[in-house]
Amino acid sequence: MGYSVVNVEEMEGEGPGGAVRFVRRKLGVQAFGINWFELGPNVRGREHNEVDTGQEEVNVIIEGAGVYEVDGETIPVRAGSFLRFDPGTTRCPVAGPDGMTMIAVGVRPGSYEPHGPF
Repeated sequence: MGYSVVNVEEMEGEGPGGAVRFVRRKLGVQAFGINWFELGPNVRGREHNEVDTGQEEVNVIIEGAGVYEVDGETIPVRAGSFLRFDPGTTRCPVAGPDGMTMIAVGVRPGSYEPHGPF
């Protein structure tokens, strides 16, 4: 089959507090990682980096707001914010009073080959 489709509402929450929807697994993606995270009001996510995987990561806030603690700095974020992290950058999302929903995409640097004017 040349495509796959899934709706986040059809995916059961997994991981700590059921906060993660493992989109990559459900779609069968092999070129990059992509997951959906829902943090409840004032919930602190998991502090981590990607040193072991070597992945560069982009997080996109799609609903709610909060902060990211990034290598000792506190960065306010809200729906529409994009954050890019080098593999060695330690970060931790912290939801605000309305919670925060985000999508994380990761891949090892150098995997993407730009083409065209885009």
